[in-house]
Amino acid sequence: MRAYINNKPFDFDEEITILEAARKMGFFIPTLCAFQPLNHTPGTCAVCIVRVIRADGQELTLTSCKTPLEDGMHVDTISSAVKKLQRKQVELLFADHEQDCVTCGRYGNCELLQLARNLGVKSAQYTGKFTAKRTVDTSDLAIQLDGNKCVRCLRCVEVCNQLHGIGALRIDNVGTSAGVCVNQADKWIDSNLCVRCGQCIMVCPTGALMARDNVEQARELLEDEEVITVVQFAPAVRATLGDAFGLLPGTNVEKRIITGLKMMGANYILDTNFSADMVIMEEGTELLGRLNDPQAKLPMFTSCCPAWINYVEQHIPELLDHISSTRSPQAVMGSMVKTWFAEKIGQDSSKIRMISIMPCTAKKVEAARPQLAKDGVPDTDLVLTVRELARLFQSRGIDLKTIPDGEFDTPFMSQGTGAAVIFGKSGGVAEAAARTLYHVLTGGEVNSIPFHAAKNPYAFKEAELELGGKTLHIGVVYGLANAREVARQVLDGTSSYDFIEVMTCPGGCVNGGGTFRKRGKYLNFTEQRFEALEKADENCVYRQSHNNPMVQQAYREFFGEPNSHKAHKLLHTTYDNRKKEPAVPSIREVWHKIKLG
Repeated sequence: MRAYINNKPFDFDEEITILEAARKMGFFIPTLCAFQPLNHTPGTCAVCIVRVIRADGQELTLTSCKTPLEDGMHVDTISSAVKKLQRKQVELLFADHEQDCVTCGRYGNCELLQLARNLGVKSAQYTGKFTAKRTVDTSDLAIQLDGNKCVRCLRCVEVCNQLHGIGALRIDNVGTSAGVCVNQADKWIDSNLCVRCGQCIMVCPTGALMARDNVEQARELLEDEEVITVVQFAPAVRATLGDAFGLLPGTNVEKRIITGLKMMGANYILDTNFSADMVIMEEGTELLGRLNDPQAKLPMFTSCCPAWINYVEQHIPELLDHISSTRSPQAVMGSMVKTWFAEKIGQDSSKIRMISIMPCTAKKVEAARPQLAKDGVPDTDLVLTVRELARLFQSRGIDLKTIPDGEFDTPFMSQGTGAAVIFGKSGGVAEAAARTLYHVLTGGEVNSIPFHAAKNPYAFKEAELELGGKTLHIGVVYGLANAREVARQVLDGTSSYDFIEVMTCPGGCVNGGGTFRKRGKYLNFTEQRFEALEKADENCVYRQSHNNPMVQQAYREFFGEPNSHKAHKLLHTTYDNRKKEPAVPSIREVWHKIKLG
């Protein structure tokens, strides 16, 4: 079959949309709702409209993302008349779109604004004529929604359904009042579907979905001379922050982060890699205990990912006994800073403020868990995402391209191993645990574990280790849709795994909901970020958590041994059954959904 796009022939033998064909030929067609990384083409924005003449002579104006190319079809994507139509669609989008661009958190990275520039939109002539009051929800600790900036592209709905199978978001209302909202709850904070992973933020083209902004609170803490500010940053942060400053994707900016934080006024800067090593010691010991106890719940799931913990508590609480009780690295560091660290520096914990830099929006919610507080005072006082750290630096004119390298300045909680730094990528926690388990059960040392592609269709990779006469089966999973199926296998008794790592975000923390996003792109730099962490692992003096001299010191001076009474009190946690049965919808609600299609 042959069609003509801008008078140039295009031969095809299978179904293809006009948009796909035009892209293959190198012709630009503007899009907004169409999002290739998710294979998402709802056709709701109509920005991609083109003029076509069918083989029978019929002339039509159609959305290119939804329309199949036909034999004998002539398509016009570049004429002045077509560009005028596309501009008109963008102007109509602005008709009910809040235009506080300069103060919007997505300013400079907004796809709608870039689209307007590309098409030469010079005025929003319909502004204010078709506005309707839409939802503005700032109730949640992690995610904020401004429905006045929603363009109904449905990307957020799609990623939640596709990646997680949750359906935490939907489109509410009709006409200009329509916009995204949280499903089965009036306010985001009340949602028992959403796990706060922030992947909806990563695909939103405008400022409709944003992480809660705590930059100003962080600045105030760092400038407060009455308190001691302690900052930790996660493994993935060093491989992702550089993107915000124009550095090559995957550039390791660990030492420049230290310098930047000191310039901002931080008193102590600690490495979350240290607490990740502590997690391995506690979690690994816990796993060994379960393997040797015929009554223990196996397999054991990792507990580092807070969105995963939210999911189990909210959706499948019957799995809670299978979750490791060990706190996440963020929570372990917060607890140790307010106890052992305070003792070491000779200060009362009430004077210490713990700031955590994470690639994750769910970490903001984790920090507020009552189990992670002492006498009502949270171990972690404030959590910033990678994007917030970038804004914090930029507010002071700090440019990672120009500042010198710095060094951690505390001698007892600032060193991590190669096993810890790979926590930032999917499979890293499982491998770190396996390196230490190998040592415990064989007495030997290993720098890497031979993982291979998983036989389980819902897993990412897996490994089998012969340890002490036993075969340890390890599975690695990301995305909650996959995790749900693996969990079902566990509950059905059909799982072959002993230990399962789960990360909510695709590829792990390097693609967390708080990482830097590129306009119109999604998951583009996973490989480069993986490489950065793997290289950091290879260059570490110590590559196994149990060999970290600072970890050894912590147990020698403070905890005694892994899983001791003191360790359980400070480094472990409990979980809650937070599942809610959905309310039966009213006839009115059902009819409303029918009308929305």
